[in-house]
Amino acid sequence: MSEDPPEQYKGLTFPWGRAADPEPGSPVQVADGVYWARFSMPMSLDHINLWLLEDGDGWTVVDTCLALPSSRETWEKLFKGFMQGKPVTRVICTHLHPDHVGLAGWLTDRFDCELWMSREEFLMCRAMASDTGRPAPDVALRFYRAAGYEEEQLGRYKQKFGNFGRAIAPLPDSFRRLVDRDTITIGGRYWQAIVGRGHSPEHVSLYCPGLKLLISGDQVLPRITPNVSVFPTEPKGDPLQEWLSSSARIREILPDDLLVLPAHEAPFFGLHVRLSQLIESHNSDLRGLFAYLEEPKRAVDCFPALFKSEIDADSLGLATGETIAHLNCLLGRRRITRTRDDSGVDWYRQIPETAEADEDSAQGKTARAT
Repeated sequence: MSEDPPEQYKGLTFPWGRAADPEPGSPVQVADGVYWARFSMPMSLDHINLWLLEDGDGWTVVDTCLALPSSRETWEKLFKGFMQGKPVTRVICTHLHPDHVGLAGWLTDRFDCELWMSREEFLMCRAMASDTGRPAPDVALRFYRAAGYEEEQLGRYKQKFGNFGRAIAPLPDSFRRLVDRDTITIGGRYWQAIVGRGHSPEHVSLYCPGLKLLISGDQVLPRITPNVSVFPTEPKGDPLQEWLSSSARIREILPDDLLVLPAHEAPFFGLHVRLSQLIESHNSDLRGLFAYLEEPKRAVDCFPALFKSEIDADSLGLATGETIAHLNCLLGRRRITRTRDDSGVDWYRQIPETAEADEDSAQGKTARAT
């Protein structure tokens, strides 16, 4: 890794530089007993950071990568080399997304150890994996039709339905539950589970006061904004408000001088600055979306208000989920209305007399989201 001075960017400090990229299978020490391993992934988000924690005669592993042959090969290289043949004694998954939980079942089976997750993440992961091989349910098709999907887009959704389970090894039949503020001893040090919501149902970050570290998973990322989406399983949910509230809470309860170890991109200092940036980014998007709804629009018509790049077939699902999350948040704040037409399509429109709320928010007079 580079010995250059820490890199400064947009209020954040990157001790190893913003472009730091450890070789797969060659972890980098970031603190006493804490090592950064990077695994490659064949997608636009082309890597994930995993964390290896020395734990007595074994290792605690945080997150696992997708269930791919290449990921297993990287793990095998680590077992025989860097990890010195010492066993994995515990697997912790921050949340249910396949790049984090993909090989959890394989690792816990191989080493006969426990999987530690929050309850909502474990149960939701098993429920989603059970969709493998099933046809897309009618309720999901109605959900995306209401968003404005054409028949061709619905057809692509049907083809992709159930792919979640194909990206993960089967989870174990039992797990060790993590609860917000739970304490764990790893390597003789005290770690605390910090739960956030919105990106996933009950995301767990890990805070070590002694090392001044936060393994943030996807809750806090240094450049990209974690996806916050509504899905057909809970079409009226408001995950964006949950995410805003969680981010504000984490900013309040954790100190600012932590080294943040994110699941993607490079470790950094500047936790409070980054949380404030993320909160303001979404609040700005909400203001822009409200202004965009001067005339009735479908969810798919709202993409230009939220995304700078063009939405193609590959990004359509996440863009739709994120857009509906913002629309549901505005609905929850009674800023807009939603009307379903005879074709089953939802149309959204601003309530003009609530426009003054944006002016108050811009002046810091509203505190609900922050």
